[in-house]
Amino acid sequence: MKSIRILGTGSYVPPKRLTNVDLEKMGLDTTDEWIVQRTGVKERRMADPDVTTSDLALEASLKALEMAGLTARDLDLIILGTITPDTCCPAGANWLQAKLDAPQAITFDIAAACSGFVFGLNVATQYLKTGYCRRVLVVGAEIMTRTLNYKDRNTCILWGDGAGAAILTSADEGHELLSTHIHTDGENGQDLLLPGGGSRTTPISHESVDRGLHTLNMIEANASFRVAVRHFVDCIKEAAAFNGIDVEDINWFIPHQANLRMFQSMAKTLKVPMEQFYVTLDRYGNISSASCAIALDEAVRDGSIKPEDIICMPVFGGGLTWGSALIRW
Repeated sequence: MKSIRILGTGSYVPPKRLTNVDLEKMGLDTTDEWIVQRTGVKERRMADPDVTTSDLALEASLKALEMAGLTARDLDLIILGTITPDTCCPAGANWLQAKLDAPQAITFDIAAACSGFVFGLNVATQYLKTGYCRRVLVVGAEIMTRTLNYKDRNTCILWGDGAGAAILTSADEGHELLSTHIHTDGENGQDLLLPGGGSRTTPISHESVDRGLHTLNMIEANASFRVAVRHFVDCIKEAAAFNGIDVEDINWFIPHQANLRMFQSMAKTLKVPMEQFYVTLDRYGNISSASCAIALDEAVRDGSIKPEDIICMPVFGGGLTWGSALIRW
């Protein structure tokens, strides 16, 4: 059987920057120093009001297609990982399909929060292995800044907007996707929650808005931090063991960009240098499903990733969801 290969990657972040100093000026009870010390975030990107998630996804997708030497008409399947689609119905992937002009492709969304891109890689792999599809576009795209309460300094300092993409196929040549692993824990999904907009709170009312049900809530942040680090580490060890390698054989760790202190804790636990962690968090913040996809594309394009490098992409997100992808470039 042919291997799963990555033919191209792409990413896009909107030009508008929202810095920590900007948040201070908005009257938020915080400082640049406080944010950097606790998260590592210095600034994040913010989409203009007339820009949608599929607009960001389109830009990333076009770059991935260009790198792959393909057109949108070559795609059989488009998977969009997002929790901020243009509309609840139709799916964000449908809007992206129309903008790409790819009517032949099947399209659907995956809602796995910050793990969405890796979940998308996993699903794409199944379609490719069966032969049902030949070329798949996987995108992670979010406009997280529209889910935030800018009076809650525990959440609004973290998030940004952007999109990352990859083109997958089944072939003998190309950058090999060695494995993907995904996991969920619905029982503890309320720890990171966007409660409004679903059947529990419809129709939307003034009361539901006033209660903050339509903005992101993070419960027990310290506990979530510890759980995330444990799952990040376990995901990396799982990927290494499945492929018969040691953690020390991994050249790059490109995790979901959640918190710099998480990366430091992971590096300490795994006994690997921080220099092997590719970090975009300081510039973009946490972009949920898009963050690791954007980081992968930037690491490819700036030459950090070299041929034959082994890259591990561990992810963790609300739901709870977690997993990993291991790539031999």
